[in-house]
Amino acid sequence: MTVRKGREFLAIPGPTTVPDEVLNAAHRPAVDIYEGDLVDVTQSCLADLRKVFRTEGRSYIYAANGHGAWEAALTNVLSRGDKVLVLASGLFGPAWGEMAKMLDIEVEHLGGDWRRAIDPDAVEARLRADREGEIKAVLVVQVDTASSIVNDISAIGQAIRNAGSGALFMVDAIASLATMPFEMDAWGIDVAVTGSQKGLMMPPGLSFVAAGERARSAHQTANLRTQYWDWTFRDGPVHYHKYCGTPPEHQLFAMRKALDLLLTEGLENAIERHRILAGAVHAAVRRWAEAGALEFNVAAPDDRARSVTTVLVNGGRDPESIRAYCREKCGVVIGVTIGDLDGRGFRIAHMGHVNAPMILGTLGVVETSLNALAIPHGRGGVQAAIDVLAESVSP
Repeated sequence: MTVRKGREFLAIPGPTTVPDEVLNAAHRPAVDIYEGDLVDVTQSCLADLRKVFRTEGRSYIYAANGHGAWEAALTNVLSRGDKVLVLASGLFGPAWGEMAKMLDIEVEHLGGDWRRAIDPDAVEARLRADREGEIKAVLVVQVDTASSIVNDISAIGQAIRNAGSGALFMVDAIASLATMPFEMDAWGIDVAVTGSQKGLMMPPGLSFVAAGERARSAHQTANLRTQYWDWTFRDGPVHYHKYCGTPPEHQLFAMRKALDLLLTEGLENAIERHRILAGAVHAAVRRWAEAGALEFNVAAPDDRARSVTTVLVNGGRDPESIRAYCREKCGVVIGVTIGDLDGRGFRIAHMGHVNAPMILGTLGVVETSLNALAIPHGRGGVQAAIDVLAESVSP
């Protein structure tokens, strides 16, 4: 017997649930790529991306996933033999570094703890020691979806400035943009990247890069540039050159609608919504963890992301049994753990097109699975989440 008939809840950290309005916006005929509606859509999307990144710099749209945005960022500002400092706090910072290595960039790692955020003081100390200015860029992920760590990007940016370093500050905001504060210009970020399928509520397949003045200056002498990723080529007046070929038309119509929804809600309101919903999830996990069989991967509350929560399952219990029960019996899909945490727990996403009943439904199903599978846990996790919502959402 199952109770999964009905609309399935997708609670994995990407792709996330896409609003019906966004799906419907993409459901239309192809149009001319040289003039007309699509040109206007491109111009408005590029302008609104800058609003979301909070920058006066340039923005770029790629028909690629987030890894494509990583490569675009690297190849547009760096040269062979350059050295970069990768701040590691999970899976994706080091993965960005591996991509840099394949481009013949020298990579140094700092950090590496899967349970704690990067220490800005350690960043400052390392850059102060770089007296010859060998480090050309600092790479960091704001939210690592594997570990669910959030790094303090503002503090890291300040650490770079305090050290007097000329290194470019490059930030992956793929799992954080539109879910928590991100101030590209105010925090001194030179290059920022994100993807379509998380907080921006779009289908997978697009990625975005924003570049500030210092990055565009470095671009002039970078020798890793290739035509597909190249900013100069995409800055030209020909519309389809902005995509290095045929634009991903239907994705762009979906993007336009998603940005409309986000900006109509208000970026600050969306960020506050994510803060509240993350608080509800954290309250439930905190209650469940009281019996010892479950625990947060991220030790310090301030280091826990607003977009995804990684839960470890202890005592030799198989976390796949929890995931399977949620999916097969109740129609809720929660995420696997990956990287160094592979097979050790599960992940609950709370980002993008998500609201209180979706979160409470997901938490209720997880708690049901813990009861059904006789996994020791503190009782009342869902009630703890309800209490957070009741205290946070005014009548």
